[in-house]
Amino acid sequence: MSAVAIKGWCPGAWRPMQSGDGFVARIKPHDGRIDAEQAAGIADLAEQYGNGLIDLTNRANLQIRGVSEEGLPSLIDGLAKLRLLDPDPDIEARRNILVAPFWTPGDEVISIAEELERALAAGPVGLPAKFGFAIDCGSERVLAGSSADVRIERDVDRQLIVRADGAELGRRVTRGDAASVAHDLAKWFVASGGVAEGRGRMAAHIKAGAQLPEALNGDALPARQQATPKLGLTPHGALFGVAFGQITHTTLRWLAAHASGLRLTPWRMLLAEGLREMPACDGLIIDGDDPLLRVVACSGAPRCPEAHADTRALAGALAPHLAADTRLHVSGCAKGCAQSGPASITLVATAEGFDLVRNGSTRDAPARRGLLEASIVASPSVLLGGR
Repeated sequence: MSAVAIKGWCPGAWRPMQSGDGFVARIKPHDGRIDAEQAAGIADLAEQYGNGLIDLTNRANLQIRGVSEEGLPSLIDGLAKLRLLDPDPDIEARRNILVAPFWTPGDEVISIAEELERALAAGPVGLPAKFGFAIDCGSERVLAGSSADVRIERDVDRQLIVRADGAELGRRVTRGDAASVAHDLAKWFVASGGVAEGRGRMAAHIKAGAQLPEALNGDALPARQQATPKLGLTPHGALFGVAFGQITHTTLRWLAAHASGLRLTPWRMLLAEGLREMPACDGLIIDGDDPLLRVVACSGAPRCPEAHADTRALAGALAPHLAADTRLHVSGCAKGCAQSGPASITLVATAEGFDLVRNGSTRDAPARRGLLEASIVASPSVLLGGR
């Protein structure tokens, strides 16, 4: 087995990233799904080689946290035995495919995803680490708010289209050429200089004036965007939430024993296949009105060395005070890793306290600066507009 490369901004399995609580190793499940055996195996690996905590990312990946440098080779061997490891780091880096979870076995979604995986294994080289694909083939788009650079969707007439993120319209495709056209878009992005000048994402490339070639351009209007799905029972199983997108190895092991498989989502929710009632397990959110569903917080201190505060402790204390239409984002620093877009209230930790942004993101100008955590907790309704 080749040596583990411990570097890089994206914490893949081959390229884990150092954090405040040890190394973080990211798992990219094929087709956005793990079976029960894989779920149990991940729980065992997290307990044995990590600190027992597993993250659900906004790209529908899993992350095992708190891995020691000595434990990394054994962790990678374990992932390989579970069929969760790509042949080499370059293939792993390119395979950023987000699959909408509401597919049916045997439909075109999974076959398109597998074709796209095979194409990406061959290239193109030079794609940015965060360049990704979304396969969103329902009658309404559920991944429109999720990060992706090339999107396989349906148009208003329910025909398949491939669309460059940032382009208003997409090109109609057949089932047989959807993956190849999406792959061609990625190759065009590299060849046309999309990686240059620090842009690195399709929408920024289009906004800067890049013109799609005629073969990849289209005139199809995407289908309507659907709101984030609600918790509850679906034809595929039980959809439930996970507070702050993090579960323990114990909870994951329980799910492995009760579900035939787990489909990952970018909404910090999991879909447990085969369940006919909502799961009664500690650490899982089954109430659609739970205010924790409206709170986003990064790992924070001490888990992240760049964070200035324990974000999740503060977010948990503020959640009960949120109004029903208010979303809260607590970020440990200005990068906003947990959420790039705006929230009703964004609190950004700094060395001098918290900056408060209303109806914006960590990149927007704050309405107030240097707020102390104690004062925020003491008067949450004043800041958050809750009850």
